[in-house]
Amino acid sequence: MKSVSQRLREYNKDLLPEMVQIKYTLMAENMFRFFRGTNHLFYEDFSKTKTIPPSPLAWICGDLHLENFGSYKGDNRLVYFDLNDFDESILAPASWELTRIVTSILVAFNILKIEQKKAIRMAQLFLKSYSATLSKGKPYYIERNTSKGIVCTFLKAVAKRKKKELLQKRTIKDKDELRILLDDPRHFEIDPFLKRELEHHITEWIIYNHDSPYNYKVIDSVFRLAGTVGLKRYAFLLKSVNTKGKYLLVDMKQARASSLAPYVNVPQPQWESEAARVVAVQQRMQNIPPALLSCSIFKDEPYLIQEMQPVKDSINFKLIKERYRDIYQVIDDMAILTASAQLRSSGRQGAAVADELIVFGQNLQWQDAILEYAEQYAKKIKKDYAQYLKDIKKGDFS
Repeated sequence: MKSVSQRLREYNKDLLPEMVQIKYTLMAENMFRFFRGTNHLFYEDFSKTKTIPPSPLAWICGDLHLENFGSYKGDNRLVYFDLNDFDESILAPASWELTRIVTSILVAFNILKIEQKKAIRMAQLFLKSYSATLSKGKPYYIERNTSKGIVCTFLKAVAKRKKKELLQKRTIKDKDELRILLDDPRHFEIDPFLKRELEHHITEWIIYNHDSPYNYKVIDSVFRLAGTVGLKRYAFLLKSVNTKGKYLLVDMKQARASSLAPYVNVPQPQWESEAARVVAVQQRMQNIPPALLSCSIFKDEPYLIQEMQPVKDSINFKLIKERYRDIYQVIDDMAILTASAQLRSSGRQGAAVADELIVFGQNLQWQDAILEYAEQYAKKIKKDYAQYLKDIKKGDFS
């Protein structure tokens, strides 16, 4: 049987080598970081279990954990709190999504040094709120006027951030023209020839894609380190040709097949590209998609494109770990949003219809099985992480 480190190296072998080394370093930071970076291992292991009862098929984001909820500005310019990462999205049994998020609660509470019984209570709360929302058959959404507790405070704070602040952090003035800041540790210079090709590609996107911003031109670009470290990702600075001093930052990241694909024994739609899959599932699961969300093909590789925003953010649980009741409200919100995303996308391309999800929500017999599996797997994560740290020190990932 292959070790965790062997499985990790095999999965990441096709990513950018220099960036993969950064990914390995980040994963060593704590057990939750390790959990986030091993989604493919989680589902490879989960696909072999026989203890989880059958559940209806649903569109899932495929990597649901506590930090894959956050705020963003929709294309209607309102700020929402919702699921916000769909790179691994796929059609699968609803229980796959639930087991991943419940395990993430247990792992996160462990590194926050919150006692086990409280972690279990939060996991039970998630499953209870998820079921209650499904059983009603009505999807909900959370924006500033409908939010409560810490999420309300969070959305009010991030809504005040302006594009100007984002530009000030990410750009610098050079000869009366803005340029993307290369001193930012997340930004890297691009080979001049590739840079010209990329900027030409975005120019074509602006001209021909109906989801692009009108009357803008590209003035700069950099390689960007963010999200799934190891994939190709670029940031572009766009300038309005009509309005003086108006700029946009646009993100373009490589899309690849969902890491769940080898383990989900369910026929999938024939997508035009992996980026088209992500965009389609995100649009049907979120209440309102983010601004400029679209897909493109560059050098025969699929990419996701969307506006970089000053309000896209995730809740930092380390900052609120002493505020137990606030965490309670956040977990409740996340459960409601998870159920709502599945209801919103029900009946689409093989997903169960809403009536089937309602029945699933009313039948609570599957909850104990998911919680029991999550408890056992959280213990496995702890052991795997300890071994990973030893392998890092031995130089296995050099």
